[in-house]
Amino acid sequence: MTPTSTGVSLVLPVDGRFEPYVLGAPGAWTRPSRPITSRVAFAAAHVIPRADADNTPGAPAAVDWDATLAYRHELWSYGLGVADAMDTAQRGMGLDWQATTELIRRSGREAASVGGRLACGAGTDQLDLAGLGTGSAGLDAIVDAYREQIDVVSEAGAQVILMASRALVQVAQSAADYLYVYEKLLSGVDRPVILHWLGTMFDPALHGYWGSADIDAATETFRALIENNRAKIDGVKVSLLDAEHEVALRRALPAGVRLYTGDDFNYPDLIVGDAQGHSDALLGIFAAIYPAASTALQELDNGNTARASEILSSTQALGRHIFAAPTYYYKTGIAFLSWLNGKQRGFSMVAGLSTGRSVPHLAELFRLADKAGLLSDPELAAHRMRVYLELNGAVS
Repeated sequence: MTPTSTGVSLVLPVDGRFEPYVLGAPGAWTRPSRPITSRVAFAAAHVIPRADADNTPGAPAAVDWDATLAYRHELWSYGLGVADAMDTAQRGMGLDWQATTELIRRSGREAASVGGRLACGAGTDQLDLAGLGTGSAGLDAIVDAYREQIDVVSEAGAQVILMASRALVQVAQSAADYLYVYEKLLSGVDRPVILHWLGTMFDPALHGYWGSADIDAATETFRALIENNRAKIDGVKVSLLDAEHEVALRRALPAGVRLYTGDDFNYPDLIVGDAQGHSDALLGIFAAIYPAASTALQELDNGNTARASEILSSTQALGRHIFAAPTYYYKTGIAFLSWLNGKQRGFSMVAGLSTGRSVPHLAELFRLADKAGLLSDPELAAHRMRVYLELNGAVS
């Protein structure tokens, strides 16, 4: 789909030269008039920093709560659930546990005020890895840290997402150690949780998760955990960017356990699915493409599978660009698009992560977002893009 031209133009850097570019019109996206039912879909939302705060690497996160929570209300207004305090919110990359606790509690109150669906990440990032013990003492310290965070999420009224733990990678000596920790956690929850398998492209510190760097061996451990605890597991979020592996795992899951795709490259086909099933969604890219994602899901609700597939596929080039290697800097692209669309005052991120992508990368993001109809106000977006390019000296 190519949006109609608006006549709004600017000059963009392309492969070392400067070329004029004319923006298209925004897509004809719609908010749902009733709850979306064909898929369960969460958008993993980012956090917006205070424009007047430090927010340099190593500084405590200073969050603009009004803008951050307004972004969540925007996602809820499109019928999507919000997955909060996840890697998209810079867990482990600038959002400290104190700010995370506040984020979870505030998001919980806002979700309750509008009946919005909310799931939040519980992990172990409050631990000092340098002082973490080994053996059973280290494993028990990890369990306690997880339980502390689970309590915060549960008290906020949100569903728990058990995030992957860097501390567990450091302490665990075998697959059995992973099962020990997770089974202790699952035995204590009173509501089914979502398990999160995050690949090394998102966080290199998670190499060898589930006790092996071999994907098949790791999957065997993961499946054993699910089979033995199926009543405590709502679903699994798999972020390995491997569509073939995801489909095979999805088909092998016990009845009633959802596969929430975390594949920000291949989500159109995975969500639309086939005769043997589909994936639900818990995606960072949905925080960027939420108007199109919602409209596609509404089409699925109406039985218009081809149209839903067309809409999602029209955003795929943008998704693959935002999540291009090094993938863990995808948050920069989501924040940049949020700024272009007027959802935050400045292009800034906690821990200074706005420098995580280059000028050429963000110029191409601008073009792809426009082609997908995801610049909601072309004049504002063009103005802000010109400001960004001038600030960085990328002008002809």
